[in-house]
Amino acid sequence: MKRLSIAQIEEKLVEILEETDSFIVDLEKDERKGVQASLTKWKKQREQEKLLRAKFAEMNQYERKIRAQGFSFIAGVDEVGRGPLAGPVVAAAVILPEDFFLAGIDDSKKLTEKKREEFASFIKKEAMAYSVAMIPAEEIDEMNIYEATKKAMKAAVVSLEPKPDFLLIDAMKLETPYPTESIIKGDAKSISIAAASIVAKVARDELMKELSESYPVYGFQQNMGYGTKEHLQAIKQYGITPYHRKSFAPVKDYINIIK
Repeated sequence: MKRLSIAQIEEKLVEILEETDSFIVDLEKDERKGVQASLTKWKKQREQEKLLRAKFAEMNQYERKIRAQGFSFIAGVDEVGRGPLAGPVVAAAVILPEDFFLAGIDDSKKLTEKKREEFASFIKKEAMAYSVAMIPAEEIDEMNIYEATKKAMKAAVVSLEPKPDFLLIDAMKLETPYPTESIIKGDAKSISIAAASIVAKVARDELMKELSESYPVYGFQQNMGYGTKEHLQAIKQYGITPYHRKSFAPVKDYINIIK
């Protein structure tokens, strides 16, 4: 029988999942260096996939536990943007189906921008429901960032359709009509909270990039409103925008100086 080329072998390897497959056993005996390199690469990929599946299963433990109690519409709730000097605080709520799977899902801060955008698109397509709520700088100044964060989270939950019957919330305590569980660093421990974290982060980043077109000197497209050296220098040189949080120390200090 004619030996397959390395390109043909790699094409066939894509379809194989188990090391016990007879094709893999045959490849182990093939002495060609290119074949062994392809086999080593395949084994590393399978090992990485196993690790990601194990991580996903671990992050799905809260959802499994709550479903076992009879709940079906579990919403993960998270926020982004509590620390920046400009822009809104943004919350998202996401209800995932029971059979949802996304290898590599994690706290949005641990993902690259490209991966976050890719994951957000997949999550929104597969979710039973998702919602995003934003509280602008003006309201943050009026009520403080903690209350604004709670308001954003509640608004995201209220907008869900179908309605949730249980909430998994990253760290915060919310007064809602639904049973809840707050999880410290929940965006790294629950797939539902991680999904909300990703959706919220991508939504906020998109808004800050839009604002950067009107206010290019502040570097919003890169710093997303956080107090980087470039951003602080721009405030000193050009002043503030309507999107800056006047109650936050560096911005407040600038206002006091110019009074």
